[in-house]
Amino acid sequence: MPPPPPLPLVDIEGLEKRFGAVTALDGITAAIHPGRMTGLVGPDGAGKTTLLRLVAGLLRADGGRLSVCGADPGTDPERVHEAVGYMPQSFGLYEDLSVAENLSLYADLRGVVGDARERAFDRLLRFTGLGPFRTRLAGRLSGGMKQKLGIACAMVVKPRLLLLDEPSVGVDPVSRRELWAMVQDLVADDIGVVWSTAYLDEAERCDAVLLLDRGRLLHAGPPDALTRRMDGRTFILRAPPDKRVAQARAAATAGVLDALIQGPHVRLVMAQGAAPPDGAHPTPPRFEDAFVSLLDDDAAPHAPLATPTAPVADPGEGDVVTAQGLTRRFGDFTAVDDVSFAVARGEIFGLLGPNGAGKSTTFKMMCGLLPPTAGTARVAGIDLGHAASAGRAKIGYMSQKFSLYGDLSVGQNLAFFASVYGLKGQARKQAIRGALEGYGLDTYAKANARTLPLGFKQRLSLACATLHRPPILFLDEPTSGVDPLTRREFWGRINALAADGVTVLVTTHFLDEAEYCDRLGIVFRGRLVADGVPDALKARFRTADTPEPTLEDAFIALIEAEGREDAEAAA
Repeated sequence: MPPPPPLPLVDIEGLEKRFGAVTALDGITAAIHPGRMTGLVGPDGAGKTTLLRLVAGLLRADGGRLSVCGADPGTDPERVHEAVGYMPQSFGLYEDLSVAENLSLYADLRGVVGDARERAFDRLLRFTGLGPFRTRLAGRLSGGMKQKLGIACAMVVKPRLLLLDEPSVGVDPVSRRELWAMVQDLVADDIGVVWSTAYLDEAERCDAVLLLDRGRLLHAGPPDALTRRMDGRTFILRAPPDKRVAQARAAATAGVLDALIQGPHVRLVMAQGAAPPDGAHPTPPRFEDAFVSLLDDDAAPHAPLATPTAPVADPGEGDVVTAQGLTRRFGDFTAVDDVSFAVARGEIFGLLGPNGAGKSTTFKMMCGLLPPTAGTARVAGIDLGHAASAGRAKIGYMSQKFSLYGDLSVGQNLAFFASVYGLKGQARKQAIRGALEGYGLDTYAKANARTLPLGFKQRLSLACATLHRPPILFLDEPTSGVDPLTRREFWGRINALAADGVTVLVTTHFLDEAEYCDRLGIVFRGRLVADGVPDALKARFRTADTPEPTLEDAFIALIEAEGREDAEAAA
């Protein structure tokens, strides 16, 4: 007889949690086992972080039963804290402390001293590959290295259970694979890991998945069990040259639950029993298809688009945005090195690259927020080096980090930005009302911005950036950390703006959504190492083993090749 399965590390039965009138968790029943990777997925506000905080002993349940490593977090939280490592979504690294100093702080908090401390540090620095960087300030680490340090701090005492709340948010695809491999080693060591994620390709590789929506558990079990429900409902349709138009038409077709650009095709998910359009061919389903289908009744994936309230200003003839020899140095460090590109009116240009490659620095120079060391940046024919104020009036900018005023309400943030952009009288009132209605922010108008769910924070950021109807829009990782349904909504809005003549420059780590760009530029260590249309970039890396490479396959292959060339040149 085979041995009995190990007892679960976490046993959840009928778990409930309320915050005032809001039910965050509604009768959840599930189990989490040792030596397994459990994915936690769901739209924004589904209850994922609340569940993790209950398991970590940081919140008390309002009903049901919860056992964590044999203890009740409500009555014996200290015993739970000894057995559980927890890395929250906004992990509290101290950026003005070094890697070693951050580890020392967490060792002090967990009471790890003497030889045990030194052994723990040696183990964690070797495990994360941060040994050569122990004296570097945390604020100077790349996004992937910060996440590795966060995991190391959560494991100063080796846990039986590790809870990771979206550890790969804002991390480039190369670093994301490194993080995943690192955590898989923990699973092999019989540690139970819960990995909350907005990347459904990560969830698809987990041993089990818990899918939440509005506090309810919709699926618990292997991801392929959910994917198999989609057999016979997924298709691809050859797209014409304007793939965004084809995707929008397909999304509006009766019976189509989801439509995504996938290389030269539009990928379709059909409702149960619905016939696909003529010319569509079957394709194997993915976990993301099942996710969208399951949530269709609760959150429509194709939200209404923001309606323009006034014509977009004419930016003039020719290329609307140009960078020529753009360079930025900070002391001896060159963050952007002789970058040149041009973007036409109504074009969507994607700027891709690993963490620390220079994307955000390039954006700040292109927006007139940071002077270049050398080279020129022009928007709508205006040289930002000589007329930055006039150039910024033509630009809408959405920064990588939420940069609105958290203690102001949604309505007050919109009013403030309307004033900054010089909107007055009836034009100001119409712009604010249009933003509240068009971005679905009406019910949050009086709520403080810092209390909004992440997806609504991003909506507010985009609404503020477009209040003055600028002809040029810079979006720095606009969908970082938001769920797949919200990402679809965002790209619907971005496509509509481009169709209206807005020139869009965007950075993203979600390479499937980079397929929506007309052209891509890939930066590595401050240099522009490739540019072109997405399909042409992928074709460069087509092999017998990978006849149909994804954009992520091409990106990783390119970055690894550039890294090897740099290493050989340095040798």
